[in-house]
Amino acid sequence: MSGFDLILFDCDGVLVDSEIIAAKVESKLLTEAGYPISVEEMGERFAGMTWKNILLTVEKEIDVPLSASLLDKSEALLDARLGREVKIIDGVRFALSRLQGPRCICSNSSLERLDIMLSKVGIRDAFAPHIFSAKTLGADRVKPKPDIYLHGAAQFNADPKRCLVVEDSVHGVHAARAAGMRVIGFTGASHTYPSHADRLSDAGAETVIARMNDLPAVVAAMAEWNAIF
Repeated sequence: MSGFDLILFDCDGVLVDSEIIAAKVESKLLTEAGYPISVEEMGERFAGMTWKNILLTVEKEIDVPLSASLLDKSEALLDARLGREVKIIDGVRFALSRLQGPRCICSNSSLERLDIMLSKVGIRDAFAPHIFSAKTLGADRVKPKPDIYLHGAAQFNADPKRCLVVEDSVHGVHAARAAGMRVIGFTGASHTYPSHADRLSDAGAETVIARMNDLPAVVAAMAEWNAIF
């Protein structure tokens, strides 16, 4: 056992290197719509947010409605690119082979997109059927709200206080902390930026790692240090 009742993984930017692909697609669409933004800024500002919430945030900032067609356009473009290009995060297979006990995925991505990505990199069976999307709970219940993490814990009758989350985004860390769970931040994906680790720590991550190979040892150290065994 890991020393925790349950380990809950975000997917994008934690298990698969997909956030950089999303940032490229979305920055291009926003720039074409009259809101110039770089790929790097997309990752720093909006990683972990749904495309709908990104558009709503930008609309408030510039006080100009963005075309509703951008919603569907981004989804189609991104699904196609993810199906071709997404790669597993280095060290994920090693970490999963060493971690014992229940685990699940809790993501803002749709179940369809999760299936595309996890099947492409060959780790779907390492989690199925415990793969959960916040979008199935309702459009207003995505991260940074805690609902998806509480939902994941409920499927295992796990005490949130004895759950550990692995997250790469500030929004995701806020969601996990609001659920009463402990968090390891991760900065090993391609969309990372200079202040990434500091921002995850400020949001509530107890520690931050940049190599997924380090996850099993860090999980064991956190469990032992807090006398969870």
